[in-house]
Amino acid sequence: MQPENLISLKDDMIAFVAGHGLRRMTAYVSDDVPSVLFEEDNPDGWKDFVELAKASGAPFLTMSEVVLEKSDIALLIERIRDQVYPDDEAPEIDDAERLVRHVGKIGYLQLGFAHQGVMFLFEVATEWYDSFQDLLDTVSDLGGIVVDDRDNDE
Repeated sequence: MQPENLISLKDDMIAFVAGHGLRRMTAYVSDDVPSVLFEEDNPDGWKDFVELAKASGAPFLTMSEVVLEKSDIALLIERIRDQVYPDDEAPEIDDAERLVRHVGKIGYLQLGFAHQGVMFLFEVATEWYDSFQDLLDTVSDLGGIVVDDRDNDE
């Protein structure tokens, strides 16, 4: 079962990386960089990832985290309200409001290392962070829909 806050996992990662003589660089590797996502069913699979980085000769790993901020939720709720107006009781608003209990928690961690021009990545996220991302994606997708209500009698 995944915890609701990844702070302990982050601390473990920092200690494990340092214990292997590797350095960390705070950086997020975006989707537009050629990358391979490390897949592991084992909850401690990230340790295998760090050992793989060391075995490949990587001098450092990138590390990124996402902490949910109250302003993130406020912006999300505002965007949802803009999309569902005039329906102020849309279920998406309730879903977003429930995220308030996770403010200040780490919901996403990413480790990465470069090898032969490719970034190898390990990612882990909480369930609430995945829900937050799903809501963001839904709002973004709805924002791209254009309604043309002009008469086509011309």
